[in-house]
Amino acid sequence: MGTDATLARLRAVQQRLEAHAAAGPPPGLTDPDPGGTERWEAGQVWAHLAEFPAYWLGQIRHILERRASGEAEPIPFGRTKTDPGRIDAIERDRHAQPAALLRRVSDGITATVDELAGLPVDAWDATGLHPTRGVMTPAQIVDRFIVGHLEEHADQLDQLRGS
Repeated sequence: MGTDATLARLRAVQQRLEAHAAAGPPPGLTDPDPGGTERWEAGQVWAHLAEFPAYWLGQIRHILERRASGEAEPIPFGRTKTDPGRIDAIERDRHAQPAALLRRVSDGITATVDELAGLPVDAWDATGLHPTRGVMTPAQIVDRFIVGHLEEHADQLDQLRGS
């Protein structure tokens, strides 16, 4: 999968999340996303962390399966912050223990690395169309919606721990 730099980033963020899970949930609310108003407690951050790596890996599979069946690219994929499945998962799991949610995050990271490592070279040229981000390749989806997103939420936990 991808580059050594991507794998290094995944290992680093996983270590950060392991440290946060071991320390337990910190108090307080996150700062809102740039341009947004939504503020989360640590449990909501963990619930989201636990659900999104598998979701975005599934979206890459979706693009590749539809491409293989002959669908014209770019292939619609993804969701926005208002997606009911995203909201429901966060609400459902927000009171779960961080260690249990970390296992799901780790499973999602492992599945992503394993599956994407086996993709043929031409799969990386596939294109999907996200409702707000536009045309994206699997590499861009991994970078933005898995690796970068894990890092953003680890940053939120860092911020909560420091407050």
